[in-house]
Amino acid sequence: MSRIGKKPIEIPSGVKVAVSGNTVTVEGKAKLSLNLPPYVEVEVADNKVVVKQAGEAREAGAMHGLARSLINNMVIGVTAGFKKELQIVGVGYKAALQGSKLNLSLGYSHPINYQIPEGVKVTLNENKIIVEGADKQLVGETAAEIRRFRPPEPYKGKGIRYVDERIVLKEGKSVG
Repeated sequence: MSRIGKKPIEIPSGVKVAVSGNTVTVEGKAKLSLNLPPYVEVEVADNKVVVKQAGEAREAGAMHGLARSLINNMVIGVTAGFKKELQIVGVGYKAALQGSKLNLSLGYSHPINYQIPEGVKVTLNENKIIVEGADKQLVGETAAEIRRFRPPEPYKGKGIRYVDERIVLKEGKSVG
């Protein structure tokens, strides 16, 4: 049985959790919904969400912990939200916001226009791109897509990287 799945999720004040059939909906500053994976049942009682296994199948333990983590991330997302910070490193590399598009100049022959998904807020601060939102998966995927346009290269470290990411630089060619 899943150890993570056994822990009940506390519902903070100002957050509503509703279970209808196979769907869990969490409302707070934002509204998120989740279709439950198989072998899982969810109950809401006494300002707590309890996730239970619905069967004795082998996958039930894994789905139990998964469902609990997903619902917990939804509760955290509608209260505090999630944030990823990216840093642009390189001479002439820059970013600009134009409405719901992020324009990136990353040393290619053409600018990159990235359409920001709905539910995600992107802000720029000098050479930093800050991605914020209530949905943890969407925030992480958006940050990863932006990073994929120019991942940091191993010789000078130029490119887009996470702020807390450490790049191990390789030594250049040596004559000899």
